Amino acid sequence: MMPYKNTGTSVWKVGDELPAITRRMTRERIRWYADALLSTSEPELTAMIAGANVHTDDEFARAEGLSGIISDGMISTNWLSSVLIAAFGQNYLERGSLQTKYIRPIFEDQLISARAKVRSVSTGLQGFDVELEVWCEDETGQKVTVGSALIAGVE
Repeated sequence: MMPYKNTGTSVWKVGDELPAITRRMTRERIRWYADALLSTSEPELTAMIAGANVHTDDEFARAEGLSGIISDGMISTNWLSSVLIAAFGQNYLERGSLQTKYIRPIFEDQLISARAKVRSVSTGLQGFDVELEVWCEDETGQKVTVGSALIAGVE
């Protein structure tokens, strides 16, 4: 997917925000990810149910000082990746990088928006290199995940 034709200048400008993706963090999403993590560590793909932890069991989470289960941070990273795929397509998959840090827990039923904003655009070896600030925020605008991304060779 090419968002534009290279005319010698980038369509991306510092300060541009990419279209956000907003989703509700449901118990099912949290559970699917917790169970999937275990199944990918096995030699063969088998259905496995994760044991009690902060992502799967309210009582366990409360014993750890939380008000209830929380999502695995990789869910918000995956949602940020979806924003980058929608904007940069194959360029992100082939020549992109994404780094995230989880700064607040995401609880069940929170509405989370994955967002990205262009930090810089420079001429690279194969096109333009676009650096972005990325973050997920809750419905109050409080950031829960922060990070950066670089997509090299945007044509």
